[in-house]
Formats: sequence, C-alpha cells, structure tokens
Amino acid sequence: MAMQKHRPAPYSSDRPVRPALRVGFVLANNFTLSAFSLFVDTLRLAADEGDRSRPIRCTWAVMAPRPAPIRSSCGVAISRTAPLTDPTEFDYVVVVGGLLHGGEQVDREIIDYLRRCDEAQVPLVGVCTGSFILSRAGLMRGRRCCVSWFHVEDFAAEFPDQTPDADQLFVDDGDRITCAGGGGVADLAAFLVHRHVGLTAAQKSLHVLQLQDARAGSEAQPHGGPATVGDARVRRAILLMEQHMSHPMSVDAIALRLGLSGRQLERLCRSATGRSPASLYRQIRLDHARRLLETTGKSVTDIAIETGFCDGAHFAQVFRGAFGFAPRAARAQAGLGRGTVMPIEAASG
Repeated sequence: MAMQKHRPAPYSSDRPVRPALRVGFVLANNFTLSAFSLFVDTLRLAADEGDRSRPIRCTWAVMAPRPAPIRSSCGVAISRTAPLTDPTEFDYVVVVGGLLHGGEQVDREIIDYLRRCDEAQVPLVGVCTGSFILSRAGLMRGRRCCVSWFHVEDFAAEFPDQTPDADQLFVDDGDRITCAGGGGVADLAAFLVHRHVGLTAAQKSLHVLQLQDARAGSEAQPHGGPATVGDARVRRAILLMEQHMSHPMSVDAIALRLGLSGRQLERLCRSATGRSPASLYRQIRLDHARRLLETTGKSVTDIAIETGFCDGAHFAQVFRGAFGFAPRAARAQAGLGRGTVMPIEAASG
C-alpha cells in the first residue's frame, strides 16, 4: 500500500512552518482509551496558548489503513484522521495497545507500516501493551522494553529471548520508547513535550490535567502491593516479588538487583512494612493466589504452581495458616463452584 502525505490544514498565520513536535498515532483493536487520551491531551494543551487547542506547536494524527472506526476496550470508538502517512512527516509514531486477549491487535498493513517507520529511522513509541505489538513486529530485539507489572509474565512467556523492565514508568532507548501505560503515559508525553517544545509547555499540560509535575521515567510503577510503602527501594523490591511469583527469587537475589546487601533489604523492609522480605514475599503470593481462587476457575493445584508453591497440599497448609480457611473455602465464599471457568481479561494500562 502506498503511503500518503498528510499535511493538516493551516490554522493561523502565527503557526510556525514546522511544529516543534509531530506525532502519529496507531491504535490497536481494543486499545486503551485512557492511554491515548492522556497522550493526545498533553499534546493538545502544549500546542497552543490557554485552552484554545489549535495544533500550532504540536500536531497529531490518528492513522489507520481503513476509514472504519477503531474500537477501544471500553467500547468507545475513534475515527482515523489520516491514512497511514509517510513516517517522515512525524517525529514519533506512537502505538497504543490494549487488551492482550481481545483478538488480533493490529493487521499486517500496520505491522508493515511500523517496519517502514523503522527503516525511515522514525522513533517508535509503545504505550500500554504497545510494547507487545512492537515486539511481535520484530522491532524490539536487543532493546530495553518497559512493560506493566501486571503484564510482565505474559510478556516473558511470549518473548522468552527478551528481558522486560517492569520496574519503572517508561524506558527511553533512543529510537524506541516504551511505557507501562496508565498515568505514566502523561509523564511520557510531558517528557517529549519538554524535549521538543519546552519545560513551560510540559508543566502547563500536566497542571491543566490536574496532575503533579512530571515523574521521571525511572520512577517505580505503582502496583498491587502495599499502598503505603514510602521507601522507593522497598517498592522496587515488591515489584520484583510480584514479577516472580511462579519462580520466587531469593531475598539475596532481590537485594543484588537493587544494589543492596541482604541485611540492608531486611532492615529496610522491616522499617517500611514491619515484616521481613521473606514474609512479605509469601504474603504477596498468597494474596495473588486468593484473587485467582475468587475470580478464576483454575484448579487449586494450578494456582499453587502459578504462585510458587511446590504442590497443592503445601499451598493449602500455608494458605489456611495465613487466612484461617482452606483454598476451596475461599472459592466457595466467592460463589465459584467446582469446574466454573471465569473469563480472564488482561487489564489495560
């Protein structure tokens, strides 16, 4: 398919010949609406004075090979504003992912287009599960790749030759930038606005969106662990625990990844949570096991293995000691009978 030139119509005489930041969006089927809207609204607010929303300093286009609307994971559909456009018209092409198990995310035409972007040396950005799309296109080999803590095991299973980074909000690896999703998308968009337009424009966007000043990409992802942990090193330890449930890491290995000694990690964990790292790790695995019991139809044995216990009997014993009732009782309390199969949807970033 021949790529077409897409040039937005001029909006005013004070518009520069070339905007400081030009972004093309490619949306996956069942894409995450919040990831797209946070990114594009950060651009919109940085692009003009006040809230006039004219694409002066920043421009953007939503591209698709066909004019049919693209459905988001929440059911809201977005129409394209341009066909697949010459990649050199953009400073970045952003791939917005979404549901992993909602059917084909993108078609062959889009994969081919992303490869043409690579050939044209146009930086590619993957947000939410956009990192999966770029990896499936063979565009992340040898690259650092940021993935949400929620999807890290899915990524590791599909791409065993890559090492996902689920410790931080986004990763800038030159002409590849990947972002875990969620609120981190606004931080990434502000980072690019700061780079191309200026700090004042980036701050304005976030403040109008009622967000604090931009977080650095290296900041730890929020996660499902204890919400009140204030020490960043302990939060990163918890992230590592959540990312390695089926094959638990040793406390010393976690400490080494964080540049700490085992004793330092022990002291920090007890200070921040009142628990030892081993006890905290076991509780994280048990809490996850309980969620699986209450929301899926997986067998107790499968859940035991998935959460790093040697067998169902050992798991049941530890579970009962922690919660005061057996795993099957947790399932019964949630209203899931034997053999029930609940659909499991991947959460979007």
